[in-house]
Amino acid sequence: MSTSLWPERPIEQARLLNPAFLASLIWACADGYGSVNEQGMPYPLLFVAMPVILHKVTRENLPRSISTSLAAWIGENPHVHVRFTERAISLVPLLKEGVLFGANGQIIEVSNSFIIAAPRPRTMTRFLAQSSDEVRTCMLKAKFVGKWFASNGDYVTVMALWGVAP
Repeated sequence: MSTSLWPERPIEQARLLNPAFLASLIWACADGYGSVNEQGMPYPLLFVAMPVILHKVTRENLPRSISTSLAAWIGENPHVHVRFTERAISLVPLLKEGVLFGANGQIIEVSNSFIIAAPRPRTMTRFLAQSSDEVRTCMLKAKFVGKWFASNGDYVTVMALWGVAP
């Protein structure tokens, strides 16, 4: 995946991985993280959280509770590592666009390498009401993943469990 000109992008990428949608997911994830850790979500963790959220098989297999140990869950679900690094790398330029879009739209702030969610945007309720079930699920899972990652140790540990380093 690249950040080529819009007319040159595959239609699926333009529709599903556009900066506005990614900024919304980043906001939800940072909001969830911030509810557990007021410092904000470490910027590098974004590049681990989003491949988890955007990959349907992984998203559908997430635990029900943030009290579930990330290490234990990964141990019980080794399939989540299959092509994880490849997915994460391919999302980097798109996520950077999402961060810029979210920061310009003032729904997130990047400060001292942390992503901080702004208060819930007024338009979020309407956005979710008009969205598909899958979009709403992605948003709920983004918030969950943010809380879960914040509850499972420092970001270096969380990243190591996924097999990546900051």
